Amino acid sequence: MVRETRILENLTTAVLVLDARLCVTFLNPAAEMLFETSARQFHGAVISDWIDDAELLQRMSRSVEENRSFTERELVLVLGTERKLTVDCTVTPQLEPGQPTELLVEMIPVDRQLRITREENLIEQNQAVRQLVRGMAHEIKNPLGGLRGAAQLLERELDDDELKEYTRIIIGEADRLRSLVNRMLGPNNVPEFNTVNIHHVLEHVRNLVMVEDHDGLEILRDYDPSIPELHADSDMLIQAILNIVRNAARALEGRGTITLKTRTQRQFTIGQKRHRLVLRIDVIDAGPGIPPEMMESIFYPMVTGHADGTGLGLSISQSLVNLHGGLIECTSQPGKTVFTILLPLDIPEAVPS
Repeated sequence: MVRETRILENLTTAVLVLDARLCVTFLNPAAEMLFETSARQFHGAVISDWIDDAELLQRMSRSVEENRSFTERELVLVLGTERKLTVDCTVTPQLEPGQPTELLVEMIPVDRQLRITREENLIEQNQAVRQLVRGMAHEIKNPLGGLRGAAQLLERELDDDELKEYTRIIIGEADRLRSLVNRMLGPNNVPEFNTVNIHHVLEHVRNLVMVEDHDGLEILRDYDPSIPELHADSDMLIQAILNIVRNAARALEGRGTITLKTRTQRQFTIGQKRHRLVLRIDVIDAGPGIPPEMMESIFYPMVTGHADGTGLGLSISQSLVNLHGGLIECTSQPGKTVFTILLPLDIPEAVPS
C-alpha cells in the first residue's frame, strides 16, 4: 500500500477519487497543484464547488448510475471566476464487493501543449506571410516604377498645367502604393540590441498615446519593478507596443481603460525554445472584443476591423517582436481583450529578417 501511495504522489497526472455523491475522498499532489488548493481544503468537498461545468457533472453522475467510464479530450474547466484550464479527463467507476461505487478521475493538463502548438502556428504564419508579401512586393514595385517614370517623362512634354495635374496624381498615387507595399513588408533591418528598461519603453508609449485626441481614455499601470533590464532594440519595441495600444484606444473609441501590465515567467517556452526567464507584457482593454471569425487572421497584413485602418499595425508588431525571438498572442471576449507580448530575458541572438 505504501508503494502504491508513493506512485500516486509522484504522478504528474492529477488523480481524484469521488464518492457516489461526487464528494472528494482523495486527491494526489498533482491534483492539488492543478486546482491550486490543499488536500485538507478539498477533502470532503463536492466537486461542483470547484468545477463549474454542469454537463461534466451530469456525466459523472450517470457514470456512477450506469457504471460506465468516459473520456473528454481538451475539456475546458472553469475554476472559480477567472481561471480556465484545458485538460484531458478520464472518469472510471470503481466497484469493490460490498462497497459503494466510487469514481476515479484522471486529469492531464494540455494547456502547455496547446499553447506551444498555437505559438508554432503563429510563428510559421508570420514567416509564410512575410515570404508571400515579399514576392508580391517585387511583382508590384517593378511596374509601379515604370508607371511613375512614364508619368514623369510625360509631364516634361506637357505645357498645359491642367494636364500636368493629372500626371502629378499618377506620380502621387504610385508613391502612395510603393509606400504601402514597403509598410506591408515590415522591418527589414536587424535589431540593434542595447540594454533597455521595459518600463521606460512603456512610459514612452503611454505618453505618446495620451497626448493624442483621447479625452476619455485612461491608461493604468500594473508594473513589476523587479523585472531586470533586457537586451532589445528600444525603437522597435516602442513601435510594436504603440501599434497595439493605439488599436486598443481605437477599439474603445477614445473612452475607457487600458492597462499595461508587466510580469516575468520562469522556465517558459516560446514556440519550441525554452527560456530561463521571459518578460510578459499584457495590454488589456475593456472594449467590445475581436469578432471570433477574425481571431485566426488578426496578424495577417491588410486584416482590420476598422473602416479607416490599413490592417498593417499588428502584422508589423508581430514581425518586430519576432526579430527579438519573442511572440505576440491575443485572447478576446466582449469586455476584455488581452494582447500578450512575450520576450526572452536571455541574452538574445539576432533573428534573421
